Amino acid sequence: QVQLVESGGGLVQVGGSLRLSCAASGRTFMPYAMGWFRQAPEKEREFVAAVRWSGPITYYAESVKGRFTVSRDSAKNTVFLQMNSLKPEDTAVYYCAAKDYSGTYTYDRAYSYWGQGTQVTVSS
Repeated sequence: QVQLVESGGGLVQVGGSLRLSCAASGRTFMPYAMGWFRQAPEKEREFVAAVRWSGPITYYAESVKGRFTVSRDSAKNTVFLQMNSLKPEDTAVYYCAAKDYSGTYTYDRAYSYWGQGTQVTVSS
């Protein structure tokens, strides 16, 4: 069993930055990729970013390209999401997730393990 725990969320003003972390524990952790998703009130969960665990190959939603950076520290079993130039529409609960197999990175059902989420609120 794999446990994922997010941290780093909070309240930030428009244009500010936050860095989310997701620490994994449990069985030997070697996912195919790690992803970040978010869900705003009354909206469906949406893909934000993903990173291949074996190498620095990354994927981003168009809405966050150029502002967000996903990275991982495999030695610490941790994945990060650096969020810059935050906008009010970035307000959501952010979840990290792990997938064990190749294939689409943007489909949430492709991920087997999920964290509990961390709230990000961007105030204008």
